[in-house]
Amino acid sequence: MRWGLIGASTIAEQHMIGAIRATGGEVAAVVSTTKARARDFAARHGIPTHGATLALILDDPSIRAVYISSTNEKHHAQALSAIAAGKHVLCEKPLAMTLDEATEMVAAAEAAGVIFATNHHLRCSGSHRAVRDLIAQGRIGRVLSLRLFHAVHLPGNLQGWRINDAGAGGGVIPDITVHDADVARFLLGEDPVAVVAQMTASGMGQGVEDSVMSVWSMPSGAMVFGHESFTHPFAGSGLEVHGTHGSIFARGVMTQQPKGEIELVTATGREAVSFPTHNLYAQGVQDFLSAVAGQGAPAATGRDGIASLAVALAVREAARTGIRQTVDYRRTA
Repeated sequence: MRWGLIGASTIAEQHMIGAIRATGGEVAAVVSTTKARARDFAARHGIPTHGATLALILDDPSIRAVYISSTNEKHHAQALSAIAAGKHVLCEKPLAMTLDEATEMVAAAEAAGVIFATNHHLRCSGSHRAVRDLIAQGRIGRVLSLRLFHAVHLPGNLQGWRINDAGAGGGVIPDITVHDADVARFLLGEDPVAVVAQMTASGMGQGVEDSVMSVWSMPSGAMVFGHESFTHPFAGSGLEVHGTHGSIFARGVMTQQPKGEIELVTATGREAVSFPTHNLYAQGVQDFLSAVAGQGAPAATGRDGIASLAVALAVREAARTGIRQTVDYRRTA
């Protein structure tokens, strides 16, 4: 598969180029908003073609797939252009700024017959898949609650628009809460019904929230607590799933690296749970390639991306208004 990169991003640089190449793909071109950024990015990573216009990628019939990792407000137009050109699309989360935009993107891909996926990397983790298996096997009985703690300190090289530019989709909610929404849906196999939330801005940036806490109600009656932040350097991250017959403690697993530890606690005692330590992004690319070949679905589909965005938008609205919000899934059907 020959790929085009739309966006000369840090995530592309640190994770996706290696993942594409590790799965036998070729990174054929990169486009960015400025020629100099695209040129320098291409030079660092041995990418033969670079520029500042989408046509560079979209007009090349040998490029069959694109990875979109531009700032959030650009995803909608770029994805629609790629779909119209017949490209398969792997798009960073959140898919778009609004549910209408995200739904239009996914519907366009379905109508065009191309694969459209959301790059929710955590569901590609061996640790998260192991936790899901434990739940599905009934090892902890009926799930009562899920606690997601994903409060970290955003590195300086990732700050920029994420902490200063609401118009570009900045803020911890579209950056991390949307991931945790996908994690909850992936682990529990159900969609949050309603949320309550509070958010704050500590002064790390300007104009966007940098910390949020929320509680989500699930159709089964389980409750989910989420804590996401850009400002917690020593908090650690992880998740806990508590059930009628046991609990799962997964520490250090809300990460881009295949690390952490999982412990299952039941009446019989404590048990360390092993899990595969494959590259999360390579797994996501491999699942995407399998879907293109007609052998299954991407790890996270476009519909998954719409649903996680719906939850994140409900959390932001609940925090903004102080009013419990019902999550709007009407556009995901």
